[in-house]
Amino acid sequence: MKTLKELTDAKIESGRQANPKFMSGVDDIIKKAKDFELGKDAIKVGQKAPSFNLPNAEGKSISLDALLEQGPVVVTFYRGSWCPYCNLQLRALQAKLDEIHALGATLVAISPQVPDGSLSKDEISNMDFTVLSDQDAKVAQQYGVAWEVPEFLAEHMRVDRKLDLEKINNGNGNILPIPATFIIGQDGVVTWSYVNVDYRTRSEPDEIMEALKSLS
Repeated sequence: MKTLKELTDAKIESGRQANPKFMSGVDDIIKKAKDFELGKDAIKVGQKAPSFNLPNAEGKSISLDALLEQGPVVVTFYRGSWCPYCNLQLRALQAKLDEIHALGATLVAISPQVPDGSLSKDEISNMDFTVLSDQDAKVAQQYGVAWEVPEFLAEHMRVDRKLDLEKINNGNGNILPIPATFIIGQDGVVTWSYVNVDYRTRSEPDEIMEALKSLS
C-alpha cells in the first residue's frame, strides 16, 4: 500500500504535468510563506489546546471537552472537501480509524465549510469520524493555523476550479486553515503536532499512530 506522501507526491507531479505555470506559482507562494514562518504561531506540544464547540454536518454541537472525556483526540484541520490533498489525507486516516479507536482515541476533522445539506452528502462527511464546521475560522485562529489565501491561489480557485469559497465558507472564503494535525491528551494538553504551510504535504497516519501508542 502506498504511503500518504507517495500519493500526495504523485498528485503534485500530475499537477506539474497538467499546469506547470500554476504549480510553479504555488512553489513561490509556499517558499515565501516558509520564509516568513507562517504557522510559527501554531500551538505547541506541551501547551493547553484551546477548547471548542462546533457543529457537525447535521448541525449538532460537538465540544472538545466532551470528546476528551472518552480519551485522547486527534484534531486535523483541512481546507474543505473540494481539496484533493485533503481527500487523500482523510481517506488515509479513515483506513486507520479502527486502530485509532482501538487506542481509545477519537478523530475529529475541522474545516470552514458550512454544515448544510451538500456537506452532509460529500465523501468526507460520510466517513466514520467526526467532521466539524469552523465557519468563521475562529478555532483555526486559536490554534494558530488560520491563513489568508494569497490572491494568486484565490484567483485559481475562482477562475480555473469554479469554486465559490465565499459561499462554501459562509462569507469567509479568503481564510483557510493551514493543514495541521494535533494529538490532544485527556488532560487537554497537546502531545504531538504536525503543521506545514505547504498544503500539498500532510502528516503520515503511521506517525500519528506511533504518537498515540506512546500515550497508552
